Amino acid sequence: MQRYFASLPQSSRAVVWIIVSSSAFATMWVLIRYASREMHAFEIVFFRNIFGTLALVPMLLGSPGLLKTSRMGVHLRRGLSGFVATVATFYAVAHAPLATALSINYTAPLFTTLGAVLFLGERIRARRVVALGAGFMGMLMVLRPGVMPMTAGVSAAMVSAVFTAVSLVTVRSLVGTEDSRAVAAWSFILITPPSLVLAAFVWTWPSALGWLIAVMIGGAAAVGQLGMARAFQLAEASAVLPYDFVRFGMISAAGILLFGERLDGWTLAGGAVILGSSIYIAVREAQLARSGRA
Repeated sequence: MQRYFASLPQSSRAVVWIIVSSSAFATMWVLIRYASREMHAFEIVFFRNIFGTLALVPMLLGSPGLLKTSRMGVHLRRGLSGFVATVATFYAVAHAPLATALSINYTAPLFTTLGAVLFLGERIRARRVVALGAGFMGMLMVLRPGVMPMTAGVSAAMVSAVFTAVSLVTVRSLVGTEDSRAVAAWSFILITPPSLVLAAFVWTWPSALGWLIAVMIGGAAAVGQLGMARAFQLAEASAVLPYDFVRFGMISAAGILLFGERLDGWTLAGGAVILGSSIYIAVREAQLARSGRA
């Protein structure tokens, strides 16, 4: 099986990795919701980090020198943004409808482009402006201000989207020069200590089932991070992002079947518009990058 996988085209392997990553993250979201019945979201974040780090130990022991880096500053920026994004995401998953939280999370690439324009002086032309506008219109379809309450969980999802955007930019920068396994490992190592400090303020000891779920959350997070980093290393974002819709389908189905949530048409349509806009922007940026190199 490993030989067959290695023989696949690089783009096909990237698709497999992003589907593995999306499935792992979807599983993690379901487990977070279950864990939140007896633990605070901040405590779950710590368990995600510590057990995710432990899950990577065999890989690190088998690859001496993997963590050596000359770009620690970038890793630290990724760690900081990833920490805020993770805390906000876990709080949103615990306190907001799953499909709503994920739809808002999909706006991260839109915030990435918007940030490049506002803070880096990047110029964008009409088609990407239209895609940006459509994406944020999709977010309004999900949020429906004045109709749906702006709860703490929904607000956390918006914070998560912004900081996920920063984290994605640094991941894409790092995998150009760093081993994707090292990128994933450093993301866990750097944010474990601050997550312990945060968890200490709300700490309650889990039950036996809670411990099992916490371990599974860490394992799913490790697989998801490794898969995402590997996918971005093998192919451009425009080639892999469309397959991340697997995650939307899995999480929406879990919300309905496991937690009795209702998936209304506005959330479904808004999520589709957001993802479509994000994919178009990624494709367009890849085209511009190729023409620039030419």
